[in-house]
Amino acid sequence: MKMYRGLLIVFLFLLLYSCGNPGKRSVTITEKPNIVMIAIDDLNDWAGVFGGHPQAKTPNIDKLAEISMVFRNTSCPGPVCGPSRSALLSGFRPSTTGIYGNGNNMRYSEIVQSHATLPEYFSKHGYLTISKGKIFHKHNTENGTDHGQWAYDIWEQEKGNDKVDRQTLYSRHKGIINGKKIEGAAMGAKGVDLVWGATEGPKEETKDYRTAKWFEEKLQEDYDKPFFMLAGFSKPHLPFVVPREFYDRYGLDTLIVPEYRMDDLDDILDAEGKKMFNADADFLWIQEHDLHKEVVQAYLAACSYADECAGIVLDALFNSKYADNTIVMLWGDHGWHLGEKLKYRKASLWKESTQLPFIVHVPGMEKRQDCYRNVNLLDMYPTLIELCGIPEKELDGISFVPLLEDPGTEWQPTLTTRGRGNHSVISEKWHYISYNGKGEELYNLEKDPMEFENLAACTDAEIVAVKEHLKSFLPEVNAEEIVDNNALTKENKEIFATIDDQRDLSILE
Repeated sequence: MKMYRGLLIVFLFLLLYSCGNPGKRSVTITEKPNIVMIAIDDLNDWAGVFGGHPQAKTPNIDKLAEISMVFRNTSCPGPVCGPSRSALLSGFRPSTTGIYGNGNNMRYSEIVQSHATLPEYFSKHGYLTISKGKIFHKHNTENGTDHGQWAYDIWEQEKGNDKVDRQTLYSRHKGIINGKKIEGAAMGAKGVDLVWGATEGPKEETKDYRTAKWFEEKLQEDYDKPFFMLAGFSKPHLPFVVPREFYDRYGLDTLIVPEYRMDDLDDILDAEGKKMFNADADFLWIQEHDLHKEVVQAYLAACSYADECAGIVLDALFNSKYADNTIVMLWGDHGWHLGEKLKYRKASLWKESTQLPFIVHVPGMEKRQDCYRNVNLLDMYPTLIELCGIPEKELDGISFVPLLEDPGTEWQPTLTTRGRGNHSVISEKWHYISYNGKGEELYNLEKDPMEFENLAACTDAEIVAVKEHLKSFLPEVNAEEIVDNNALTKENKEIFATIDDQRDLSILE
């Protein structure tokens, strides 16, 4: 446990907040606010308030939105868990750190070795940091699993029974459909299996639900300093195995499947005019066995389950003595395809994979307001620093406090990176993608929200000007990828000699 040194700094924080009203009400906070951060793994915009799927049922997320700022154009730093979370927790984008894939443990990055992560920086400046569930992307080491436990004052590993009821199982790798192994239906055994079904036990035994109840208890305790709670929920990450009651909320007969076109990828060509992408293996398997509705049902069920877990934490907070002085940030770490662009899962630079739900509640907010400016999860770190009045720190992100004061403030496009040199730059109207000089895409999101028509080769003067403007936001430097977690040198392994011990904050910037 880190020793708390110094007195709490009393500060005045003015937030101008309104809902559809040009007159703004100032809110005064006379002490450091607490923070509750809720991370929902692989949650795309299939939450009611975001409208990504018209049948999504997420009442708790929607309830939070009614007293919060809803950021409708939020992007991830990287469209897979590891790079996205490493960036938002370190404050540095993938092109700065060299963390491009899930195999890159952020502890091996030189910049992370010398800079405090988000929870460490707040602990260093008087906050009690408390975490359970998935926040950091985990990695195996010789000394056990690195969950990021070294970054917190209080940490507990999540546990629970998420075993699937075999009679309800779907598995692409094993060729199992609705609990039955189908001859010739197995397809591929590389990577994470596409799996869904209902749990064999009740929700009270499941991992995320138990994590939520843990935070419910923590929010009833007394603290002698401001707290920063980081709650991580693993669903709707694969496998989509959640209690049956959440499947029952979505009837297959009336379920809506996302729009897709079989010729969608034909206009995405490399520098030599060759087609860059084809329908992925998940899409082909689901198409062959006519399972689009089944997998959509499973993902929606997992979203509703995650919503209930988030609701336990939110209800505990807003029924506690901390309700009036706590910042809440709820986010998904990246998007997720469910057939769009002939793809399932994530790891693309298309909008379905790069954008995500993001809701921010600051003390004093009483009504919902929508912000359409392009922000990034990378911006959370500097924003929380400014909101909480702790010393500024040079980071890659941009504080969006001005947007909390006025969501119509002029803003700039934002960046997502997938592998070294591959980037997405998105604005409210346009989306540009560059594949390290090997190909590019450009979409008019107002006219073509599904990104069906690639305009990158268009010679119209306006289109060319738009593309050049967006290209100006590409990073000037693309760092070399850091060592893969499974190919470590003796020197790198020594970083984890005392994995459960906290780092010395006095020497971290």
